[in-house]
Amino acid sequence: MHTPTVDAPPHRPPHTRTGRVAAALAAPTVLLLFLVALSWAPLMSLDEGIADTTHRWAVAESGVTHVFRILTDWVWDPVTMRLIVAAAVVWLVWRHREWWLAIWLAVTCAVGTAVQQGLKAAVGRERPAWPDPVDSAHYAAFPSGHAMTATVVCGLLLWLLHLYGAGRVVTRVALAVSAVSVLGVGLTRIWLGVHWASDVVGGWLLGTLTVALAVLTYEKWGAPRRT
Repeated sequence: MHTPTVDAPPHRPPHTRTGRVAAALAAPTVLLLFLVALSWAPLMSLDEGIADTTHRWAVAESGVTHVFRILTDWVWDPVTMRLIVAAAVVWLVWRHREWWLAIWLAVTCAVGTAVQQGLKAAVGRERPAWPDPVDSAHYAAFPSGHAMTATVVCGLLLWLLHLYGAGRVVTRVALAVSAVSVLGVGLTRIWLGVHWASDVVGGWLLGTLTVALAVLTYEKWGAPRRT
């Protein structure tokens, strides 16, 4: 039996499972959004306790902090993530002439960015403030743009690999890199004192929900039926 490769034409998976995943993600995402918007005291206290602890570590461990700044500002920066998506769009069009899939990928990332910025403006949460900061950031805190962007990009690229039938080795490597990137960027934002822990969790949840809804949309209305 022939084993499909990454270059194999895409197939159309059923969308019912994706719909269930999206529904399951919606509840905790909305709940966290409301708790942050209402400044729920237990959550605020937990965020402050985590932030105080990690900031002490960041000040004490300057070498680790420097490495984390490089990772968050260059390797896992939202601009870097979007450049990876742009490369994937070019690959889809140039290699496979998949115009609809390429447009869907680009639009999903753009929508994710718009949702992220809209929620920042709507919630208006202040970032942690320190007398001895180790890093700085702009705009409101919730959700973490770094965490959400990394989640959206890695999630979409993993789904594309699945769609094109990537082999086991490629899939495992991609999963490992994605897990390190998504978890790593969130932890660096907390360590550097520019986000509360719930900002990062919110970014992860919103990013995963964005991917699930985008995949559901593609499977229901955009995916061509292939044999």
